Amino acid sequence: MQVAVPMTDTGGKSTVLTWLSRMKDMVRPYGLSDVLPIPVDKLMVSEWVRLKCEYGCGKYATNWCCPPATPDPERVRRILKGYSSALLLIGRQEAPCFYRGDAKTRLMRIKYWKGTLSLERQLFLEGYYKAFALVGETCMLCKECSYPSGCKFPQERRPTVESFSIDILGTVEGLGIQPKIAKDLKEAYSYFSLILLQ
Repeated sequence: MQVAVPMTDTGGKSTVLTWLSRMKDMVRPYGLSDVLPIPVDKLMVSEWVRLKCEYGCGKYATNWCCPPATPDPERVRRILKGYSSALLLIGRQEAPCFYRGDAKTRLMRIKYWKGTLSLERQLFLEGYYKAFALVGETCMLCKECSYPSGCKFPQERRPTVESFSIDILGTVEGLGIQPKIAKDLKEAYSYFSLILLQ
């Protein structure tokens, strides 16, 4: 499997491991525990993912980071052809108030969002000028999204992984990672974000 390597890599595998360790240290304060390089051709783009957004999610047509404000599956496939590698960001979270959208849940999601965007920015500064984040779950930077009026945080606006029609659970299972799906609101579950790298 081909993986992303630092642009300044001259020291082989140890340099890559040092670089990945530094990336993990950067996102740890944001509740993310791991950063894994993956080939973009391992990302599973599926029409049904957007269908679930459209039929079953209350954020559809109400949020700048969700459909229909995000690219359709065909455009996503074209965008992904411009990349060969990505970083998978992994976290675990508990959200006993997941469906209530309380302040604690909102703050937790903002923390993950900011962590993903801060790593995207660092990667850009290190020469990965194409770095582009796809954040897990929905944007909660505002208590209520201004959609369809102008976004209040346009520099931090990114599509969610799901709104990009990426079957993230199928993708991580294809990589040999077993995601934790909460069957009870008290259980922790896996959280995933992506950064398209180069």
